[in-house]
Amino acid sequence: MSTDTGHSGIVHWRRSVWNGARCEPLLVSLRPGDLQVRDRSLGTVLQADPRAVSGRLTRFGTLVLTVEGRRYALVGRGASLSPAPSADQQRALEDTGSGSPSPAAAGGAVDQLLNGGAAARMRDWHARLAAAGARLS
Repeated sequence: MSTDTGHSGIVHWRRSVWNGARCEPLLVSLRPGDLQVRDRSLGTVLQADPRAVSGRLTRFGTLVLTVEGRRYALVGRGASLSPAPSADQQRALEDTGSGSPSPAAAGGAVDQLLNGGAAARMRDWHARLAAAGARLS
């Protein structure tokens, strides 16, 4: 990650393993020394120094982050029942820009075909957070 430009994108917070309607879109922005996560109304869900973040990437492509004892299960795409990103989130994403795309963000053919590239997006976030100092496995 270029720490000069940062990166922003929309991921989904899987608040329930079983209820797809509880998979909420989040606008995630990573800037030098700052990780900010905002909900559909652009309220702050999480703001922390990336070095205070720990977590892991599961083999199913879920990025599980822990910040101040709270867990966040982030996935690259919501369920069919999940709300879509809000117009405010989309505008904020356009305003901040997404930074430079990662060459690995495209993912493999199976991920693209079956999951819309969601696992590749989460691998990209994993790499960007690790580069910013997060303690990830």
